[in-house]
Formats: sequence, C-alpha cells, structure tokens
Amino acid sequence: MANLSAMEGQTALITGASSGLGRHFALTLARAGAHVALCARRGDKLASLVEEIEAFDGRAMAFSMDVSDVSSIEAAVDAAETELGAINVLINNAGIAVQKNAIDISEEDYDNLFDTNTKGAFFVATAVGKRMIQHGHGGSIVNIASVAAIRAVRQLSIYSMSKIAVTQMTKSLALEWARYNVRVNAIAPGYIETEMNQAYFASDAGKKFSDTFLRRRVGVPEHLDGALLLLATSAGEFMTGETIVVDDGLNLAI
Repeated sequence: MANLSAMEGQTALITGASSGLGRHFALTLARAGAHVALCARRGDKLASLVEEIEAFDGRAMAFSMDVSDVSSIEAAVDAAETELGAINVLINNAGIAVQKNAIDISEEDYDNLFDTNTKGAFFVATAVGKRMIQHGHGGSIVNIASVAAIRAVRQLSIYSMSKIAVTQMTKSLALEWARYNVRVNAIAPGYIETEMNQAYFASDAGKKFSDTFLRRRVGVPEHLDGALLLLATSAGEFMTGETIVVDDGLNLAI
C-alpha cells in the first residue's frame, strides 16, 4: 500500500496515463496524495480515470499530449502547471512496442517507435526538467525503461534499442541536472500483466512462455509500486542516474 501522505502537496505528471502501467502509476501517486496531471492522446479514457481518482478524494486533471509532437508536449506541460502548479515529479512512461523479426521491421515501424519511445521520452524529460530548473525547487524524473534494455529479447530489437537509449538518457540528464537538485532515475520492468497482454498470458502459448521465467509467473502493476514511490518521493533522495530492474529475476534467465 502507498504511504497516504508521501506525496502530499506534490504535483506529478504522468505520460501514457490512459491505460496499462501509466494508468496504474497515476492511481498509485494520487493515493499517495499527489495532484496528478494525466497525459495521453486518448482523452476518453483519461476522463474515466479522472472520475476514478476523484471518487477517493484525489485531485486529477487530463491533458492531451502526443509525445511524438514537441509542440504538443510543451502545450500540455504549460497547461498542467497552470492548472495544478509547478511539477515536482514526472513519470515518463509513454511508449509503444514492435514485436517482429528484425528483417521484417519497416522504416515506418522504426520511425513510429523511436518517435515515441526515444524522441518523445527525451523531449518530455527536457520540457519538465527545464521548468524544474527555472522554478528552483528541484524534482524527480522517473523514466520507464524495460528489462529488454538489460538483456536481448527475441523479436524486440528496435524496442530494446529504444529502451537502452532511455537508460543512457537517464544517466546523462542526471549528470547535467544534479546541481539543480533534479534527480533522474529509471525503472526497468519485466513482463507485467496489463489489459494489452492479459489475453496472451492467459492463453496456452502465454502460459508456456511464462513457465520459462525464473519464478514461472508474470508480474502485476502493483509489483512496481515500491520502486515507483522510492524514486518519486524523498525516500529516494540520495539516488540519481540509476535504473532499478524490477523483473522477478527475469534478466538472469533470458
């Protein structure tokens, strides 16, 4: 369970908040007391998440953001700070995957993935980071990487490449912004069950695949809460430039 006052008075912006891990991260931080700026392209799902957070007396607002469009990022960050106050925490989560053999990947696949996972993550981080520097209060940026950045995984070549870039970006920004008290860290999850992969992991093929994992199980979003709250709150005050792998030991067995 989240510490119900760990983020009291803080403003957190979450990208890719309309579904999956982003949605869960938003709920976790809202329950910890943060005012949350929910950012995604899918406004209808953001509206329902705002209602869910308000139902337990949390505060949330939805903002349209396409992370592949720098002007959209800037507009959403400006709007979020106008409505909710200076951003203290960024959860840089928006991302997509392409699962194909390398020889079957098209230029369009490549460009779409890197525009979101690498270019998008970078310009969201810099849009929020420069405001943290200007405000002078510091802050915490948590980038969402992947265990695929640690070990090679079949049919995930360009996804792995994009997430390796995120881990190196994490170190580079941490180095540049340490003097401004802006901490930059990353979480590298293993396989986590969400609505996008739930049917697969319930299938025979999915069960056979998860049986190859070190502990023969798939994670749930709650398994990431400890790392999330460590990095997003003062509990992780002495950490920057780090990537925390939360994969149930999967990288040992791949």
